[in-house]
Amino acid sequence: MIDLDWIRRLIDMVDGSGIDSLEISRFGTRVRIAKSPPLIVTSGTASGAAEAPVSHSPPVGAAPSHAVESSSPAEADSGLAEIVSPMVGTFYRSPAPDAPPYVETGDRVAKGQTLCILEAMKLMNELEAEVSGTIREICVENADPVEFGQVLFRIDPS
Repeated sequence: MIDLDWIRRLIDMVDGSGIDSLEISRFGTRVRIAKSPPLIVTSGTASGAAEAPVSHSPPVGAAPSHAVESSSPAEADSGLAEIVSPMVGTFYRSPAPDAPPYVETGDRVAKGQTLCILEAMKLMNELEAEVSGTIREICVENADPVEFGQVLFRIDPS
């Protein structure tokens, strides 16, 4: 069980300090607290720090939930936008076990459309597309654990 008072104290300490982020593992639970959102990079061009939509119910004490696009040199050449996990959690392709997935490879998506759910600390967080385009790759299997910054989707914005 997570001690919410402990998490609140951590948030207060980070907020009152000169550090930007803190990540702690304690009794099998990992907590990451960050003041500033991750940098968004599209096709190798920095567009500055920008905040993506915050999920409907962010986990207590976790970093703000941001959908982040980044690219490696290989993706910059291909023109694909990568949607990465904004948190540590469990990846779910559909809203319920018996429901169809939000998206499939080859589907056309609009900016703001729900791509998946990330479960963190028993809270379900919807991850939305940051770009319109076609899903070229779903990089994670349903119900797999994901790490902060792990690539979940590759979208062709053209």
